Amino acid sequence: MGGRADQRGVVSTCSYAARALGIHSAMPMAQAQKLAPALLVLPPDFEAYSTASDQVMAILEDLSPLVEQVSVDEAFIDVSDLPDDPGLIAARLQARINQETRLPCSLGVAANKLVAKVANDYGKGSRKGLDYPNAITVVPPGEEAAFLAPLPVQMLWGVGKKTAARLKTLGIETIGQLADAPAGLLGAHYGKWAADMQRHARGISDSPIVLSHTLKSISNETTYDKDIGDIDEVLHTVRWLSDKVGYRLRKHHFCAGTIRIKLRWSDFTTITRQVALAEPTNHNSVIYDTAAGLLRAAWQRGRKVRLIGVGSSNLQEPAVQMSLFDPGQDKETKLLNALDELREKYGKKVIQRGREVGRQSAFEEEEEE
Repeated sequence: MGGRADQRGVVSTCSYAARALGIHSAMPMAQAQKLAPALLVLPPDFEAYSTASDQVMAILEDLSPLVEQVSVDEAFIDVSDLPDDPGLIAARLQARINQETRLPCSLGVAANKLVAKVANDYGKGSRKGLDYPNAITVVPPGEEAAFLAPLPVQMLWGVGKKTAARLKTLGIETIGQLADAPAGLLGAHYGKWAADMQRHARGISDSPIVLSHTLKSISNETTYDKDIGDIDEVLHTVRWLSDKVGYRLRKHHFCAGTIRIKLRWSDFTTITRQVALAEPTNHNSVIYDTAAGLLRAAWQRGRKVRLIGVGSSNLQEPAVQMSLFDPGQDKETKLLNALDELREKYGKKVIQRGREVGRQSAFEEEEEE
């Protein structure tokens, strides 16, 4: 799933059958099609993903209020206060999600978030070759270290490819070897993080369920089908992206104190520019005017653009508007809120600018941090 098959784009996600052929997220679509000439490419549908995610999260919250959503398709849930066996709870939860959403769902069950995450990844990996994973992996309390020990060290939450490669030079390839490594050896290479690494390798973690994930930024970006050298065309896209960022800010009840753009030229050189606002905003027009100004200042005649993004940060709750002194701002706020209600009720595409009708990007990625 990603850019159109006949145009340029990247893979945003892919099926497990495609992954078995070496295809992965962020791979150029042209490369993916070389690996699998019969590859079926579908355009992303973020509205459908958001709807499905809301359905799943509602099911989790119906079971327990202690839910931490970490992404559109992943969450932690604390069921320690429920009387039933956790494995049985997981089976019932999986069956309900399968039935009500018709989506596969894998679960890792453990006494802490760290081991539950690894257990879930292990369960999904053990079902390679199937159309989709629908696994449940239970790690009983007290068996965390034994479960983790034989697994590759890279399966440990927080250990990436570079860290795994460095640990391999120290003779450490499994989580068990990391747990048993001399503290002095790890300390010499990882300093104060060495103790945490070994605690995690032994399945020890006290990371709590975080009920509200605080957004640090909201942004949208798009990659063009073909490189664009016309600044007016890019400005049209900036307006479209600014509207999306404004909508999401209002949806999350935030105003942004900083607006930025991300610009990637055709040679893949990437720059970012940002500016702090005199007053925080979630108004589309202010976001666009600011982003457009940044684009014009960064524009280089003769160069073509591959990707453009608009972002916001320094998020804060909206201040009370003094409409008596700024009736124009109050009028725009009311208009935007009315448009947002229509989009929520009838879909995000119910209202579009005239220039946007029929326009589609090859690939769009939403970021929340």
